[in-house]
Amino acid sequence: MTREQKAQVIDDLTSQLTENATIYLADISGLDASNTSNLRRACFKANVRLAVVKNTLLSKAMEKSDKDFGELPTILKGNTSLMISETSNAPAKVIKEFRKKSDKPLLKGAYIEEAIYIGDNQLDSLVNIKSKEELIGDIISLLQSPAKNVISALQSGGNKLSGILQTLSEK
Repeated sequence: MTREQKAQVIDDLTSQLTENATIYLADISGLDASNTSNLRRACFKANVRLAVVKNTLLSKAMEKSDKDFGELPTILKGNTSLMISETSNAPAKVIKEFRKKSDKPLLKGAYIEEAIYIGDNQLDSLVNIKSKEELIGDIISLLQSPAKNVISALQSGGNKLSGILQTLSEK
């Protein structure tokens, strides 16, 4: 790879790191060709971009980026795959689902909305992170709940009132 090609790759990686708030680093070494293809298909279905990257180029892109990746550059050893998604928990769900059939991929670390997660033991907490859409849905349902209670109370109260009036009119 020439210097110009390396510089181009670093620039591309830097722009990807800058534009995305959800970045996962995983180790997929040891997967055979068919499992790698299955993982790529699973990522595609979940709207996750998967790319195998060189550690030195990714490290330089992290330095060049305006984000603070904390300890993530220190875990760039061995085989590293970059998983990028708009949904914060989508790559973690893909990894967890895929690991039901295989022991790989291993989560090295993640950068989500300025929070840094290091190690495979963080996978369960990353799966449980709610996406922006899920949080908005929860807030909307919480806001609608009191209004629904008031409406149902008014409707049931009207039924009770009409029942009382009907009973009194019959007597």
